[in-house]
Formats: sequence, structure tokens, C-alpha cells
Amino acid sequence: MDTKYLTYILAIASKKNMTKAAEDLYVSQSSLSQYLAKLESELGTPLFYRSKGSLSLTPAGQLYVDAAKKVLHIKDNLYRSIQNIDNRGHITIGVTSQFALTMLTELIPPFKQQFPDVTIEISETNVPALTKMLLEENIDCGIMALNTIAPFSPDQVDILRREEVYLALPKNHPYCKKNPSQPITIQDLTENFSEENILLSKKGSTLRNLTDQTIEAAQIMLSTICETNSIIATRSMVAMGIGIALIGESCATDREHISYYPMIPPLHRLNAFVRRKNWTMNNPENHLRNQILQYFPQSTEKTQGGT
Repeated sequence: MDTKYLTYILAIASKKNMTKAAEDLYVSQSSLSQYLAKLESELGTPLFYRSKGSLSLTPAGQLYVDAAKKVLHIKDNLYRSIQNIDNRGHITIGVTSQFALTMLTELIPPFKQQFPDVTIEISETNVPALTKMLLEENIDCGIMALNTIAPFSPDQVDILRREEVYLALPKNHPYCKKNPSQPITIQDLTENFSEENILLSKKGSTLRNLTDQTIEAAQIMLSTICETNSIIATRSMVAMGIGIALIGESCATDREHISYYPMIPPLHRLNAFVRRKNWTMNNPENHLRNQILQYFPQSTEKTQGGT
């Protein structure tokens, strides 16, 4: 069932720009323009208004887009139903955090034993990129760290647990000798860490959002050493005494060289399983989702009512 031309129109409608749509589709702009012109000629009406390099849907275009989405949804359900007959399929999963990779490392081997003909494709990326992929339905699901479930709808999200986030200090830091075990308050930050070097996660990440909020609450100006998406690199630099950082509980290792302090008030991020809006799951996909939801059995909860 060849529906690629339907995706052409959906891409143009999404990007509102022929060049950007062509780049996303990996086709030439001229080919895309020619296809659109041919389709509009066949229909006898334009699907898009053209204005200063921007494209917007005409009423006919909106009807076409709505119908195209329905057709693609029907195709998706049909293919998944066929795959379900003999437990075949292809599952695409995005991950943003180390805890998700650890989880999948444990869950995939027994899953493959039960469903050997199902292919699992894992993509590691950041929160903004995975959010975009899920909203545009370019990936089936994501296991991700979030500060809030927005912009997803509650029925797309299962909260696996609320993960505590700690302030990580080098073991030989003077503060560790003065306070070997007690949680750190905002006032403690202001009084003891105003001149520290800080290791930041990239903008858009859960840890970066929590770090920015904490620094603002403490009214301090820390010196930024670097920004990185690698929690392994961040943890290594803390252990070496290069700086301090916020690190989630799932990544709080190397305690021989690092001291992890809970904060008052406590800092948390959400570990969540997020699925794309129109994902109709077959038997293997349901099985994998259930295994993911049971990974933290004491903490799994639905998001009904918000977070």
C-alpha cells in the first residue's frame, strides 16, 4: 500500500515551507513542488495558500490533510494487525537517559526469546528532539526523563517513578568534611557554593531545568565549566574535582569519589514511558510496554489528574 504521497502533503502542512518539507522527506524541492502542482491540478483547487515563502492550508487542503491522516492510521492498524498474526513487527523506541538504556538492556533479551521475529530499534537523543519525534509520530514510544508531561496528553504518558536528583560533590570537597551526611538547603547553597564551578547539562534537559531553578532560588552566579549531554562525562569530572553538578539517582554511582546530597526541598524528575498519539499496539508491543511499566513496580502510576 503506497501512501508516501500522502506523507508529502502532511509534511508540507507541518513545515509550512516547501524547502523544509523536502529536507525532511529526503526528496528534491523541485520534485515535491511538481507533485503538489499535479495534485492540485487533478483536484481542480489549491491545497495551500502561498504567502512570502510560507504555505498555509486552504479549506480543501485541510480536508485533504484530515483524510490523509485517517488513511495512514487505517494502514498502520492494518499492518499491525497482520504482524500480530505471527508476532512479527518493528518497534522504534527513543531514550533520553541512562536509566532507560539500563532498563532496555535488562528487558530486551527475555523479550527477544519470546518474540524473536520482532525488531527493536533504539535511538538515543535529547528531550526536545524526542518530544518532537513523538508529537510528529515519527517514533513509536519514548522512555524519557521529564520535568512535566506537557506537551503530551495524559493518555500518552505512564509515570514509571519520581526519581530524586542529588547535588554531586567531589569526595574531597571541603563541604563534605564539614557536612558528611545532612541534606543541603537553598541557604546552604548560597552560603557555601556561590563561587563553585558548575557542570551543566544541555538546555532542554530535565537536569538543566532543575539546575537553573536551583541556582535562581539560591540567588548565586556559578561559573560554568562546560555543557554536555553525557552524564558519564559529567560524573567523571565531578569525581576529578573539576566542578559540581545535579545528577539523578539512577546515575549516582562512583560513590568512592563522589558524595551525593539530597536537597531541601527535594528535587525530582519524572521517569516516563510516552507513546505516540495514534499507536495501536499489537501483542509484542503490549508485552514490551507492560514489562517497562513493571520495571519500577512500586512507583508506576497513571498520569490521570496531571503531575
